Amino acid sequence: MKKLRKRFKRPKRPYDTEQLKEGKELKKSYGLRRKKEIWIAEEMVRGFRQRARKLISVSDKEKEEILLKKLAKLGLLPKGSSLDDVLGLTVSNLLERRLETIVFKAGMAKTTKQARQSIVHGFVRVKGRKTVFPSYIVTVEEESAIKSSFKQPKPPTRRGVAAAPEQADEGGEE
Repeated sequence: MKKLRKRFKRPKRPYDTEQLKEGKELKKSYGLRRKKEIWIAEEMVRGFRQRARKLISVSDKEKEEILLKKLAKLGLLPKGSSLDDVLGLTVSNLLERRLETIVFKAGMAKTTKQARQSIVHGFVRVKGRKTVFPSYIVTVEEESAIKSSFKQPKPPTRRGVAAAPEQADEGGEE
């Protein structure tokens, strides 16, 4: 059985004002609900960069190709990039590849919060499969296969008020 580990690390200085401002901006621009989502993204980027640093020191071509293919498949780097480009990855690059952000930028939702809600409620499908995780990292090939069955609901009408003017028009024409 696979050993369960934490997917993130908390910041060493939790009340650092610069870090708090940066986290607040990221939460607002990408529609995140918790700082934990930022920490998870930071940990993923940290892992990619750490693997790249190890590969630069060892110079293993096979593992280098595997890492670069994976990052190209995820859409974090263009094809033909080098390990130096991996070291330039940021948290924003990874947050751009989240399903929530892609649904919003594709125009399937008016706001990031609406995008998140439509995903959680099961209105968004990736390659025909219902995906209910806003944090799902979308690959380049899956990006074109995102479909939304979410339709803007019509505002509710009251029975007596909305129907009365139409009946009055019909009665006057006869």
